[in-house]
Amino acid sequence: MTISFSKYQGTGNDFVIIDNRLDVFPKDDTKLVAQLCDRKFGIGADGLMLLESHPSADFRMVYYNADGNESSMCGNGGRCLVAFAKALSIIDTHATFEAVDGMHEATVKDGIVHLKMQDVAEIKTTPEYSFLDTGSPHHIKMVSDVKAVGVKEEGAAIRYGALYGEAGSNINFVQELEDGHFAVRTYERGVEDETLSCGTGVTAVAIAVHHNGVTSKNNIQLDVEGGKLAVSFTKTATGYTDVFLIGPATFVFKGEWQC
Repeated sequence: MTISFSKYQGTGNDFVIIDNRLDVFPKDDTKLVAQLCDRKFGIGADGLMLLESHPSADFRMVYYNADGNESSMCGNGGRCLVAFAKALSIIDTHATFEAVDGMHEATVKDGIVHLKMQDVAEIKTTPEYSFLDTGSPHHIKMVSDVKAVGVKEEGAAIRYGALYGEAGSNINFVQELEDGHFAVRTYERGVEDETLSCGTGVTAVAIAVHHNGVTSKNNIQLDVEGGKLAVSFTKTATGYTDVFLIGPATFVFKGEWQC
């Protein structure tokens, strides 16, 4: 079997993307997905996505971590899939699609994708960390110098620790640069390493720093290892709504994989 694919990246968070509207990709083949994502023996990516047909929305998003397992929502992946859908002429400037965490809307213009994320109502805050789910679970820890953090080692210790059990969590280390502007480094479960960017992670960080009173701004600038993102939201009496993850989604290359 020959698999046609495209490679996209959003602030360094990279993905293998496959048009599966004809439902030919072997979705239960965990080893194949992991091989395609392998950086030495495959194409190389943080994750793999399938674009599939949907009865009412523009498309459905199916997301796999680099370990080959289907996973929770990926914000940068969603933005890249919107750009891929535009390249296929499935959409023009506006998209609606279903992901594992529900329906999403997005707009794309000049390579910048505004992706609407799910509302957030529950945020756990302790003196040491915050925890919330933005389509994927995120542990957030404020630090004085994010560049000095051993993200892989410290992230893995928390991810595999007693706090989150077998399911684990993504781990974000955050430094305030100035009011409304933060630097973020993230350890992602499924990748089991630091990634250059995490969309659901920066979304969680933006909401957490507002919720905890670190900033009163509702348009947060976030520097990640792979570039710059922004998150905007509206605070309500019950939580956070109109949450948008904003940033570039860039085509890298396309090719074919022989199975």
